[in-house]
Formats: sequence, structure tokens, C-alpha cells
Amino acid sequence: MGPAPSPWTPPGAPPRPYPGAYPETPVETTTRLRPIRTRHPARTAGAVACVVLGLGLIGGAITGSWLVDDSAATPAARPGYADTRALWHSAPVDSLFPRTIKGQGAGPGGADRVWTRIAVAPDGPCTGAFDPLLLKALQPVGCLRVLRATYTDATSSSVTTVGMVFTEGDRTSMTALRSRFSEEGLDERADLLPRTYAAPGTVAAGFGDEQRASWTVNVLTDAPVVVYAVSGFADGRPVADPQPAAEAMVARASSAPAQAGLGHEAKGIADRIERALRKTATQSSERPE
Repeated sequence: MGPAPSPWTPPGAPPRPYPGAYPETPVETTTRLRPIRTRHPARTAGAVACVVLGLGLIGGAITGSWLVDDSAATPAARPGYADTRALWHSAPVDSLFPRTIKGQGAGPGGADRVWTRIAVAPDGPCTGAFDPLLLKALQPVGCLRVLRATYTDATSSSVTTVGMVFTEGDRTSMTALRSRFSEEGLDERADLLPRTYAAPGTVAAGFGDEQRASWTVNVLTDAPVVVYAVSGFADGRPVADPQPAAEAMVARASSAPAQAGLGHEAKGIADRIERALRKTATQSSERPE
């Protein structure tokens, strides 16, 4: 499916050359992931009736507890693995990758951050999104589909690709993979970096393998999804020694990624995309069929 222009891109605006001056408003190139089925009016009316009867309040309480902590809600109260796994083709792109992300306290020293989406990639297989070693590490849970988007900060000086790997794994296999990543430090190995999504005509046009500066990978256990993010400089400068977000966020860290706050960029965006996924999954599971 080919790319479609964003509704808020200025009509007839020429693509901005790269490299060059940073745009005041980033140009976005977004690909719609999949068409969304229209729900029957009777189903919508039924959902409204449920809210009136008070089920909405119960659902809200469940949603809140699940968003705060994976273990806060009982397994029966969480969206099922199958429901969440289907979101890669059933959820609107804006619910999975919001156009704007507000990161209150997400920057160095607790500074606020705002990130703007500049590109959404077509959904695709994992082979094009990961280096071979990371792809091999993810094999035990299988790769159903990967979704990716790239964001820039308010100054257009940094770019971050965030992605979600929808896997074929069940809760047991996802838990085992998370344990392996943690015990073997796979999420901090520089030879297991996720790849970037560099969209032509945007400030991320020069964001390639050599520009990867900081990253995070999180294997979820309450959903069959792996969430990751990788950040870099928007001016296309190469980074000789990329640093995991957890290390780059340590106070007084002196590496280039740390000094530029790129660890905070990767971790902050990944965390909020993870929350958006959970919120979308919960809302989807509450809708009547």
C-alpha cells in the first residue's frame, strides 16, 4: 500500500532538501497501515447503553490499573493476547502512533518534551527492520508483523524511530524471552540495535545505521509485542559508540548520546508508545462484537 500525505501537511508544499535548515513544522510522510472496519450502528448504541448502566466505570478502573503496571490487573481483566495481536491491522494509525507525543518530565533533569511524528512506515516483516543478530534473538516468539514510525523533537535536532513487533508468542514464550533479554543483557548489546526508518524529504532523511546513537528494547509479557526505539542526531552525523538508553540516562554521563539527551528521547518515546498500545488494546477489547 503506497504512502498517503498527512491531512495537516500544507497543500503543494515542496519537499525540504536534506541536509539543510531544520523546518519549523516537520513534514510528515505517513502510510496507512490497514483499512478499519466500520462498526454497525447497533453495536455503537449497545456500547453507549453499557456506559449508562455503569459498565464503563468498571472498564475505566480496569484500564487504569493495567496502564499503571502490568501486574496490577488480574489476567482475566486484561485484553487477550489474540485481541492485542490483531491490532497491527485493525487499529487506526493515530491510536498506535499519535501525531504528537507529550513527554512531561521525560527529558534530562525532568524537563518536559514534545515529539512530532514525521513518518509512518508501511507494516512489514522483521527482516527489513532488524539486523540479523537481533532478528535471531527474536525468533523464539516469531515475528508476525512490525510497525514503525519516526518522530522528531520540538527543535528538530534529534530523530527517533519507534517500533512494535507483533509476535506469534504466547504469555509463556514472551516471559521466557523477556527473562533472556534481561539475564543476558541483550537489550544493551550494540550489535543488537534496531534499525531506523529514514523517510525521504524529512529531517530523518539521513537517519541510517551509522547515525544510531541510543536505543531501548522492551519485551512485554502482558501482550505479544516487543516495543523498541532508536534515536540519533537529525543532522546526520555518525555515532561511533552508541549507548543504551539506560546508560545514557545516568546522571553525569559524558558520552555524546548522553549529553544530547538521546537516551531520554528513545526511552521517553518508547514508553509512551507502549502506553498507547495498552490503551488501544483495552478500548478494543471493551467494544461489543
